[in-house]
Amino acid sequence: MQVSVYSEETLLATAINNLNSNLFPENLNAWLKSCLPYDNITILAYFPNQSPISVMFENSRPTVHQNFNEIYLAGAYLLDPFHDLHLKNAAPGVYRLGDIAPDNFHRNPYFLEYYGSTTMVDEFAFVSHPSPGISLHVCLGRDANSNRRFSSREIAIAHRIAPIVDSLTTRHWKNLTAENNEAGGEYITALVYSLNQSLGIQLTPRQAEVALLVLQGHSSVSIGLKLGISYQTVKVFRKQLYRKCAISSQAELFKLMLPILGSLSKPRAERH
Repeated sequence: MQVSVYSEETLLATAINNLNSNLFPENLNAWLKSCLPYDNITILAYFPNQSPISVMFENSRPTVHQNFNEIYLAGAYLLDPFHDLHLKNAAPGVYRLGDIAPDNFHRNPYFLEYYGSTTMVDEFAFVSHPSPGISLHVCLGRDANSNRRFSSREIAIAHRIAPIVDSLTTRHWKNLTAENNEAGGEYITALVYSLNQSLGIQLTPRQAEVALLVLQGHSSVSIGLKLGISYQTVKVFRKQLYRKCAISSQAELFKLMLPILGSLSKPRAERH
């Protein structure tokens, strides 16, 4: 019996045969599509203290990636739950956006002004670590093209094939390296510095930390739990933050901070 060239097994074999070649990302995409249907794919590499890079993307609707380079890669990635997985050095596996997003994610300006405009309905990522400090995310999405969420059966399939995706991606992208070798995890310090240099706004590290958590979609209760402080103390920090920034809403905070976010992954000498 002849095996179809479009079977899962044949497509997987093709991807394996093309490891470490320019054909691999498309071969990986073809194999994944044979396993479960999706509308778009985005493969991202996250680095310590450096902006992520897009390895490949494909979509059925151009709106999905319309502002991807100008907004997401330019700094808004710092507000994304998937980037938070990178900062936490999350174990390889499958992570669904709805399971990892903060409690107020769907009401924060990042979602309303950027993510919502992509028409995405559901999304999950295969997370792997091809080299120390680097996360590789293969994000599969459903958008307005199909307008339906992934079923529990489809998520189960994703978990079943996750070890294969991890093995393939870690081998293909094992030579990824960061361009910026400064120590990572200094986003709060960089935010304080950039706001002072660019806008003359002087925030304390705690106020800057609260600002990023607010923009990521955390409620005051969630922020208090993450920082180990009371809900009332968070409210005080938020009032101080809004007063120093001369704003009165999260939407204004988002518009103020978005141009600054892109500078946070640059060496200090370049933050002007």
